[in-house]
Amino acid sequence: YLPSMRTPTEMIVGLVLCPCGLLLTLTGTLAPSWRQVSLIPDQPMDVVWEQGIWDICRERQSTHDRLCGQADELGYFDQVPVRVAQGLMPSSLVVTLVGFVVASLGVRCWQREPRHLVAGVAGLVLLFSGLMSLVPSSWYTQELWIMPAPPGSTLSVGYSLVLSYLGSCMEILGGLALALSFHHCCKER
Repeated sequence: YLPSMRTPTEMIVGLVLCPCGLLLTLTGTLAPSWRQVSLIPDQPMDVVWEQGIWDICRERQSTHDRLCGQADELGYFDQVPVRVAQGLMPSSLVVTLVGFVVASLGVRCWQREPRHLVAGVAGLVLLFSGLMSLVPSSWYTQELWIMPAPPGSTLSVGYSLVLSYLGSCMEILGGLALALSFHHCCKER
């Protein structure tokens, strides 16, 4: 019996999807646009506030003048979904990095045969990290219109929230793909 030198498909899929998910989640975590507030009373019509989990930016769309570090006068950062996102999104990024380290030990890069058990454990870790970032994104979306905003303004979903969702889903799918490596362990036994 000669071992196959090819890396199993599920490992390749996992190692492609998870880094893409990490980049999207990182961008969603750092960029200040989880929610956009527009048509704010007593403000010019083209002023938009972009609220993230770390910062609030004010942009005048006609001139693209952008000023971040705006004061939180409405208690936006005190809201529970924002506080949960501030804790879980960075934690998810750290867990994803741990999952990559474990995956690099399990997926055959410099060895003759992949370690299916280690790759499967890495898949579970990456699946968990995807769920850790999906929870605050989902909760924030549910509470988006309830959190404080100037009366009469218009609220919409920002691109950072969409990127966080996409990144979470990619990490979950990549983690599931790597977790399929457990199947090879069972076959070998």
